[in-house]
Amino acid sequence: MARVSTLLATTLGAVLAISSAVPAFSADYLQRAPSQTYDDTCGKSGVLNRIVNRFSYQVHHVPGLQQVAIQDFSEVHQQRYEPSRDPEMSAVARYYCQATAHLSDGKQRPVWYVVEEGLGYASIGNNVEFCVAGFDRWNVYNGRCRSLK
Repeated sequence: MARVSTLLATTLGAVLAISSAVPAFSADYLQRAPSQTYDDTCGKSGVLNRIVNRFSYQVHHVPGLQQVAIQDFSEVHQQRYEPSRDPEMSAVARYYCQATAHLSDGKQRPVWYVVEEGLGYASIGNNVEFCVAGFDRWNVYNGRCRSLK
């Protein structure tokens, strides 16, 4: 039991150290259709930094992916918002977002992502699922990132 708690503490410490060492990215936040509820969730630096970190891990650990990094984001906007409803339907608020990722090779790729409130590690914070066009080699997001659009 002591090994598990030591491993958990070490992992949490490493995650906190890495997340605090990553610089914040600037992003142009575009508002769409004023009839829906919009806030700056899609453009928050914590959300964008999580995408950068997980993308870096992905390109280094999935065979056959080009070794590039996300340098910046632009055209960040919310496509859809699903508020939390009664627990039987969906107790989680979801923000469906899209942006353009500027890669280290000079190319720009669309990125789709979902921010789910309260579904972070141990239900603390938000969960972010993302897909960069052309980098979903194993079709985790249903080819061409369809499940996040």
